[in-house]
Amino acid sequence: MNEPASADRDAPDFGDDTSTRQRILAATAEALARSGQTKLSLSEVAIQAGVSRPTLYRWFASKSDLLDAFGTYERDMFDSGITKATAGLRGNEKLDGALKFIVDYQYSYSGVRLIDIEPEVVIAQLTTVIPRVRNHLERMLQGPNKSVKAATAVRVAVSHYIVRSDDKDQFLAQLRHAVGIKSPMND
Repeated sequence: MNEPASADRDAPDFGDDTSTRQRILAATAEALARSGQTKLSLSEVAIQAGVSRPTLYRWFASKSDLLDAFGTYERDMFDSGITKATAGLRGNEKLDGALKFIVDYQYSYSGVRLIDIEPEVVIAQLTTVIPRVRNHLERMLQGPNKSVKAATAVRVAVSHYIVRSDDKDQFLAQLRHAVGIKSPMND
């Protein structure tokens, strides 16, 4: 949920060296968690990624370019994660898989701390994040109230993101309640 609004549509092609690019983007997540976007240091990102500053600049010409690419990287991580978590599932099982992924994503992702560092940046980014996640969930829901259910689940997720709880099971139970599914017996 820490994504910048712009996308990395025109990323330069540097051959197959995506591992360096991926390392830089992963290091950006760590650096953002420590200092936020405003105080993000490209030197810190380079050190964290284990690359030189010239190498970082080869991939990202500016801090703005890096943040734009990071936004895309973060969206791609979320999208591929939710796709993997729901692969081969149908109906309520697929929806439940998506809800479990949302909980796990929020608890495992280091970027969660950014809300404590730069709440104004994160709150501004929620205007982009909320509709995307709501649309993911709404496509998995059935019935006339699917828009309301999806919106309610996203608001619950945002609340847990802003004021983090240490009870993953309660978070998941609240998401399930918001969309109207019962907890599976084996949970």
